[in-house]
Amino acid sequence: MHQNFNLQEHIAKGVEKIVADTLKATLRDPRESAFMVKFAAAAGRATKRRLELEKEGLHVPSFLIASITSACNLHCAGCYSRCNEATVDAEPVKQLSTEEWTNIFREAESLGVSFIMLAGGEPLLRWDVIEAAGRMKNILFPIFTNGTYMDDTTFAQLDKCRNLIPVLSIEGDREITDSRRGEGVYDKLIAAMDRLHERNLLFGASITVTTENIRQVTSPEFMRGLVDRGCKLVIYIEFVPVTEEAMHLAPADPEREYLLTAMQRLRETFPELVALAFPGDEKADEGCMAAGRGFFHINSHGGAEPCPFSPYSDVNVRELGVRGALQSPLFLALREGGVLDNDHVGGCVLYEQRALVEQILAGKEMEKR
Repeated sequence: MHQNFNLQEHIAKGVEKIVADTLKATLRDPRESAFMVKFAAAAGRATKRRLELEKEGLHVPSFLIASITSACNLHCAGCYSRCNEATVDAEPVKQLSTEEWTNIFREAESLGVSFIMLAGGEPLLRWDVIEAAGRMKNILFPIFTNGTYMDDTTFAQLDKCRNLIPVLSIEGDREITDSRRGEGVYDKLIAAMDRLHERNLLFGASITVTTENIRQVTSPEFMRGLVDRGCKLVIYIEFVPVTEEAMHLAPADPEREYLLTAMQRLRETFPELVALAFPGDEKADEGCMAAGRGFFHINSHGGAEPCPFSPYSDVNVRELGVRGALQSPLFLALREGGVLDNDHVGGCVLYEQRALVEQILAGKEMEKR
């Protein structure tokens, strides 16, 4: 890391830009804009809180990723969560309760976290947690959903709780989406988007970027289709290969450079759209933002993990809470040991460096004994 690089200031500016862009994207909807104005004020207070804790020696990211269930109704090709056995078909057991997730959300707010991304499995299967999140008005909850469980009850909740923002997973056109997610999924996604648009509800799209679909999903034509349906947020997520056979699908430097250029073009063409990338331009961020540096992941059983693609944990929020998780020996070792700076193939440095992460975790376990 460069010595003149101030991580908290960098993150604070990033949060301000996301909030400002989202506010701009909602100007035509008075109710959404009114909520975003209030959230902008809350995000400003959260930034001050994180800076205060930084001075006390506790680094708090502005983002968390919470996988609130291990259940899912789909079997998407190459799903990292199923390959890691974080998503299973068996009845979920020992998952965090509604009360436990509520306590996590409250503690996260008190520490200055502004965004909690709800994932799974399929997060809409945990309606109890969705309702709990809806009550936390100072946190924005993007809900990464496959879009197949959206009904009148869902739309009513989203209308009442504007801090809940559905982000629907789509891979491109009907042929590409259905080939990965299952026959008929594309039509359900489009139907859900149309109903969200009819109700003037803010929603986004999540797109897994591969070497095969990158040109289609960044094309003006594809984006025009989403924007015309009311989509205000697009998050590109680089494909992480979980098998050797899938390595050819992982974006490398040429694809990342193409994605960066395409995003700049899309932002100019569609100023009403908020376009983000995950993990994003890591060179601008001076490395990967996982392991509590910019975010961390809480799995459905409470394990604090560096990233959904790096399912290793040495602490559980059930015992130590969010503050304790942020001081995880594994997280500290990854942040201070330079592992997050390594070059890599695909969307996650820690996935490619998983043997090293396992060695660090084993070493920390030995130190406890």
